[in-house]
Amino acid sequence: MRPGSGRRRVDRSRSALTAYARGVSFLVTVPTADLAADLHPLPEGVEVRVWDMATPPPAQRIDIVVPSYLGRQRLSALQGLEVGLVQGQMIGYEAIIDRIPAGIPFANAASVHEPATAELALALTLAAQRELPRFVRAQEAGVWDRGFTSSLADRRVLLVGIGGVGTAIARRLAGFEVSVTAVGRSSRIEQVDGLGTVPVHPLAALPSLLPEAEIVILSLPGGEATHRLFDAAMLARMADDALLVNVGRGTLVDTDALVAEAGRIRAALDVMDPEPLPEGHPLWNAPGVLLTPHVGGASSAMEPRMAALVRTQIDRMRAGEEPINLIPR
Repeated sequence: MRPGSGRRRVDRSRSALTAYARGVSFLVTVPTADLAADLHPLPEGVEVRVWDMATPPPAQRIDIVVPSYLGRQRLSALQGLEVGLVQGQMIGYEAIIDRIPAGIPFANAASVHEPATAELALALTLAAQRELPRFVRAQEAGVWDRGFTSSLADRRVLLVGIGGVGTAIARRLAGFEVSVTAVGRSSRIEQVDGLGTVPVHPLAALPSLLPEAEIVILSLPGGEATHRLFDAAMLARMADDALLVNVGRGTLVDTDALVAEAGRIRAALDVMDPEPLPEGHPLWNAPGVLLTPHVGGASSAMEPRMAALVRTQIDRMRAGEEPINLIPR
């Protein structure tokens, strides 16, 4: 890279981001009428239109485009348009960012899904520890099935990932009287509300930490660096009857290796590889495995938080400021 070339790219990006804020009108497109309604009342000069990106665009210049949350995201519809920002509705961006035409800034939905995903991580952990699926089946059969189960209290919990979701999980673990250790990009000490100091170890320390962990919660992003991080060798390092909870990405875990270990270790998964899980896949009936269909962020908290994020982006861009949550291209 030539000296100063990175600065010039940043300057050009900032110029593109603020160029659309100079006019009187400011156009935002969203995929659903519900999200459009949540954005009201709008500041003077801001217009919101519903655009599913399957029909012709409402204008050649759009200040903020919000694609759909799930399903097919028709990002090729942006080709040839002047777009100030693509505001994603998910925290993860590996599957979307390379499909956005060059030169268009992209922001993820950090701050939207962390609380709900952390809630589900705790729900999966508690459900697996206290064997709630067993009691649900007993209720359906009309059977009074009493018995001792595993606690969450006093367990050694290893958080693999201590970003937005991992930190939100750590905060919610504070009331459960657990011992928490974390793995992140670098070695450090994190201050977590309710837990105080949480030691964070580098990813290279994961193999040595796994044998001592009783509950392992994954919230890492996807991508090449984390692809099948939990392969057969890594899963084999987990203690007998340990619980693996995954609310990060399905590709973090080698599914075939997990099926082979099922019964020796337990798992509670909101994400898996492949998705959706095909009919007849052995993971459906693997012993000690609890599944939810990638619903970590799908809660009543999503739309109001998404609307709040979009309003923040509107205010910043109209003021000539850089949007938050920008992902480097």
